[in-house]
Amino acid sequence: MTIAAVRTHRLSAPLHTPFVTALRRTTTVDTLVVELIDDDGRSGFGEAPQVWQVTGASIAGAEACVREVIAPALAGRDADDLVARCAEVQRAVAGNESAKAAVDVALHDLAARRLGVPLVRLLGGTALRVPTDVTLAAGEAVELAAAARQRRSEGFGVLKLKVGTDAGGDLERVRAVRAAVGPQVRIRLDANQGWTPREAVRIIRGITDAGLDVELVEQPVARWDLDGLAWVSDRVELPILADESVFGVRDLVEVIRRRAADMVNVKLAKCGGLHTARTLLDLAAAHGVGTVVGSMMESQIGIGAAASLVAAYGTTVVSDLDAAWWLAWSPVRGGIRYDGATVLLPDAPGLGVTSVSEAKMQTRG
Repeated sequence: MTIAAVRTHRLSAPLHTPFVTALRRTTTVDTLVVELIDDDGRSGFGEAPQVWQVTGASIAGAEACVREVIAPALAGRDADDLVARCAEVQRAVAGNESAKAAVDVALHDLAARRLGVPLVRLLGGTALRVPTDVTLAAGEAVELAAAARQRRSEGFGVLKLKVGTDAGGDLERVRAVRAAVGPQVRIRLDANQGWTPREAVRIIRGITDAGLDVELVEQPVARWDLDGLAWVSDRVELPILADESVFGVRDLVEVIRRRAADMVNVKLAKCGGLHTARTLLDLAAAHGVGTVVGSMMESQIGIGAAASLVAAYGTTVVSDLDAAWWLAWSPVRGGIRYDGATVLLPDAPGLGVTSVSEAKMQTRG
């Protein structure tokens, strides 16, 4: 069966709570959904989230890439030849990882639908339940403590605290959250490149000395500063997780070579899709590097693909798959659901998505 058509859908949906990090503030999920249709009329879906400050991807840019470059390369090609089609997507254009990820996931979704199996089974797994952390958006200590108590009451046992907006107050923020939730809840930090190497070492050592029991620290310094990342990793006891420093395989090879981080956060929209993500997970495992699968602010489509990857391949700690949980409502029908801190994968072909409805783009907050 061949790929008969490629459609794109611009989606925007509001969050129930503003999402704030050291890099950005947003009140919406803005994303491009790619739909691949075979000549039997089956559809496979993928998405390219707009995240200017991390990937540099825009909806307009991703749509142009898909329509003008990738779609012509796939037109009339065999949809069942999945490895070859994914390789063609990677070769079609330099960069544009989010656009590639959208098409890559859509190819996987379509292949699973054609076989009549959930995406997780196509990837080699069977689990339909995947645990996730939940993010505490950056804010003041009192606000963070209140949010932490609320998330604990909702069943979340792993909290990802966004820091890096104000190095001078970050230790007190962590202290407030730990006091609010007690010793049973795991806390991890994400500085989103917000600290200098010296600030990172000072704050992380302060957390350790205060006995605040933090699980790991994600991307403490600028993505390009691998020397600084290695310098921090060598001087603190807590595991350091590389996120923005690792987009693709070459980035991870360099992190491993320099011993710059203990762990890596694999995100489909950074690396170009499931095809590359599996290579990153295998490479990390082969070198004793810990793994997390994360996400941008995405809908059930992107989270469903990422959760299916985790269900099939596993990670060394609980992954970061809460993005669609932040949606006040979603233009995507079907797909994953949340049960407290668990992502529920549908026992349906592919991602289980039945339709998408385009929404007018809203002003970013």
